[in-house]
Amino acid sequence: MTVPSQPKDAVRAAGRERRRELVPGRDRAADASAIARLGLDAAYAAGVAPGDWVAVYESLPSEPPTGALVQALEARGIRVMVPITLTDWELDWREVGDADGTPLGLDAIGRARVVFVPAQTVDLAGTRVGRGKGCYDRALPRTSARVIAVVHPWEVSDEPLPHDAHDRPVDGVLTADGLTPLERT
Repeated sequence: MTVPSQPKDAVRAAGRERRRELVPGRDRAADASAIARLGLDAAYAAGVAPGDWVAVYESLPSEPPTGALVQALEARGIRVMVPITLTDWELDWREVGDADGTPLGLDAIGRARVVFVPAQTVDLAGTRVGRGKGCYDRALPRTSARVIAVVHPWEVSDEPLPHDAHDRPVDGVLTADGLTPLERT
């Protein structure tokens, strides 16, 4: 086993810097379209059908765009939940399109067949480094869904990333350049 050479904080800082450098040069519309198409492929491969639930995060400007993915899922009758970050960094959920924004509860993620999660970087063993608040580390144990990290193409690491015992590996990596299912041992 190869030991990661950097602590998570250093990986996060380097990731933020790379995003500041590279994201402004990206074609966000093309990225959004590709992520929507590939995300639908991932949902269908997981057996998602109309009426089923999928969880998707609402992307920040520096993150790969997920808005078109949400719209594509909804257009096919798939129910989409997005996170509500609580003050203790737990994630509640709300259904996209619910005019009232009624919280679904912490355990709602358990209904999802696929969960698209944000990441700063992910390695080919499925280790995901997020923003550092542990929101998804707390939420993911509540689901048996397929978990897919959404990152920019340069954020897939060939080198092992640092991880802690509570980190749940992801099942796949989605970038605007492609979808990579991961086989974990």
